[in-house]
Amino acid sequence: MRSPHEVLIKPLVTEKTTDLMQENKYIFKVHPKANKIEIKNAVEVIFDVNVIEVRTMNMPGKLKRQGRSVGYTSNWKKAIITLEPGQRLPIFEE
Repeated sequence: MRSPHEVLIKPLVTEKTTDLMQENKYIFKVHPKANKIEIKNAVEVIFDVNVIEVRTMNMPGKLKRQGRSVGYTSNWKKAIITLEPGQRLPIFEE
């Protein structure tokens, strides 16, 4: 079992994720082999909040070019965390 800090890699902050925060949904880049139960436990332990739902998706790497060289970025996993109404994550507050 991974430690909570190994499961959550970093929060994703974009315009779309900022709009989802109004619905108590937060987006994280997570460990590629982490399951929903590990992700839920990690968020609850680190931020001391109650998680209602976890949705995950595997994001494929993109094709990148540097002159004649061609390669791919790494595949990664994204998790959408839904919290109970009235709860917030302090890292996203300004």
